[in-house]
Amino acid sequence: MAPQRNTGVDPEAGLPEYSGQYRLQERLGSGGMGVVHLARSASGLRLAVKVVHAEFAQNPEFRGRFRQEVAAARRVSGAFTAPVVDADPEAGRPWMATLFIPGPTLAEQVKQNGPLSASQLRRLMAGLAEALRDIHRVGVVHRDLKPSNVLLAEDGPKVIDFGISRPSDSELRTETGKLIGTPPFMAPEQFRRPRDVGPAADIFALGSVMVHAATGRGPFDSDSPYVVAYQVVHDEPDLTDVPENLAPLVTRCLAKEPEDRPTPDELMRELRSVAASYDTQTFIPAQRSASSAGASDAAAAEEPAPPRTQGPGRRTFKRMALTLGALALLSGGTLGTTQLLGHDDGTGVPTDRQQSSASPAFTGWSTSPAGHASGMPGCGYGRGKLFCAQRGLTYALDPVDGKVLWRHASPDRSLPDGEPVVSGGLVHVVTRSGQLLEALDPASGTVRWTMDLSTYDRWQHVGGMVLLTGADGTFTGLDGATGEKRWSRSLPGQTAPNIASFAGDGLAYATSTTDNGTRTRVTAVDPKTGNVRWSTRMTGTLDAVGTWRGAVYFTSVTKDTETEALVRYDPVDKTSRRVKIGLSLPQTQAGVRAGTVYLMSTLGALVAVDVDAGVQRWRLETSVSQGSVPAIDARHVYITTPDGRLLAVDAARGKLVGQTRARPGAASDRVAGSLPVPLIADGRVYTGAPDGTVFAVAGNDPAAW
Repeated sequence: MAPQRNTGVDPEAGLPEYSGQYRLQERLGSGGMGVVHLARSASGLRLAVKVVHAEFAQNPEFRGRFRQEVAAARRVSGAFTAPVVDADPEAGRPWMATLFIPGPTLAEQVKQNGPLSASQLRRLMAGLAEALRDIHRVGVVHRDLKPSNVLLAEDGPKVIDFGISRPSDSELRTETGKLIGTPPFMAPEQFRRPRDVGPAADIFALGSVMVHAATGRGPFDSDSPYVVAYQVVHDEPDLTDVPENLAPLVTRCLAKEPEDRPTPDELMRELRSVAASYDTQTFIPAQRSASSAGASDAAAAEEPAPPRTQGPGRRTFKRMALTLGALALLSGGTLGTTQLLGHDDGTGVPTDRQQSSASPAFTGWSTSPAGHASGMPGCGYGRGKLFCAQRGLTYALDPVDGKVLWRHASPDRSLPDGEPVVSGGLVHVVTRSGQLLEALDPASGTVRWTMDLSTYDRWQHVGGMVLLTGADGTFTGLDGATGEKRWSRSLPGQTAPNIASFAGDGLAYATSTTDNGTRTRVTAVDPKTGNVRWSTRMTGTLDAVGTWRGAVYFTSVTKDTETEALVRYDPVDKTSRRVKIGLSLPQTQAGVRAGTVYLMSTLGALVAVDVDAGVQRWRLETSVSQGSVPAIDARHVYITTPDGRLLAVDAARGKLVGQTRARPGAASDRVAGSLPVPLIADGRVYTGAPDGTVFAVAGNDPAAW
């Protein structure tokens, strides 16, 4: 509906119909500084637009605070927040547009349905700890973390409203005689010495938020804010009804002195010992009304798998706390696989047939075995078949004509966690929000064996094996053919690493970065035995993105999640080469071929950098706000887009040479958390689209698409 245009004393009387180019629609809510409206961009993307209250728009102090909010939100925009799309803090009515994230706030959830369950509380605490870690890493202190500023999205909690946040080294913005914050969720130092507030104040607020989520009240409870302020500074918190296994952590968060509180990383380490399972079940409860449940389920049906960062992959703990929702992508590091043919046949020998030409008679095909309301398919290739998974269904397709060869229904119609992988001769698919691994017969789809993943944080397929990471950091190797345990061990110098593997390379690569981001430990592991082939430490925050002729390639990422450089490491002569990128690229996806790294940025730039030569080959502005991990053959770079197009770019010249038609889904205004990587096999290119289709095109003539 149109924005309210009241004529009385309402502060929003005369609210403009537009903020910038965005038409304001129904009102979502109102806060101390402004009102938030649902809006749509010209392309139909749903946005949340915050407009400063009219009475404050001319106040220099409030305008300054709004500039600060925009700057803070842009700095932390990523997997755990609502990404900033546009803003104009200098407008007559300053405004900021962020991506609209469906889901209730924690305050609404608790008010409507009561306290969260013990498992939901663990997921919430881990998600908020990871969010605060990323917020603090870019030098921002939120200072107003509270239940109404936590959105419970399907892929984990999102922290919103940076209206009073500030860089940790800035002057505090305040009005004389006034405290800024919400007393029940403020730390003692915010009352005693507000100019000395640091990241530890957000940890105190996290503890208060957890008590509210567990009990429906705060740890310091009174109708008077003055009494609450006294209690926060002098009294012990009331943790009645907080689960026993979480109470000690919450107590530490609520320590009176900042130095006595844990850091976000310490919290996450402690949570790994509290519970062995970090699943990704939605926070939205089962007792929703039939109408709201139907709407939510329809929206969730279009929601693809969570975001994957460099060396795309699967990590249940990360899914819970991310985001890209990513926008994630979050994210943060992943436990992943980049395979051009989407499978691991266990031989360690490249199965790359991508350079062979498709038959001249091949004209492509499109099919929708799971219907148009089941989300974007993710596909893998192996045993001469295409194996795809969507909500509630795994199926095999004939790669020549798209004919459905068999179907296998998932037990609970859950979204698959990643694309199917052929390992040990069987088709592996992970369902039940990352809790169940099913191994299927590639000829019939019959279940050969299953594995409960609830006691593991992460998993990875490589060399016919499944590598599992436990909550204590222990690695376990399973035979992909039988599911039997072959080995179990810890990796020296690695506590909770990200794991990546790549097509044609029989090793797994574990990476973990120091808390300050200055050094990364890289360990190459033989998946058959668990033995360490080599290990090294390198400068910077590095993510493994590919291998070529024995060398391993990495992106070097800043604290703002921007790729600033590429690194090539040769384990034979133990040398590394670092190539700076002239202009840092935010939230990149990467693919590697012939010593060149192809980077796809969230701002639409596709960049080719020859790391061996130390030069940028080309840069193409695609106008795509988000793209998949690039898939590369001898002639082209292929990218899947959020609206279901497949782009082909000349790998040598950086020119767009072809694209398919758009195949948007019903929820076309939603931003995908991750996009399927195009598969290249026998000269054909395969990918999935948001309308539920899998389609194939001939790779030898993109201009004819």
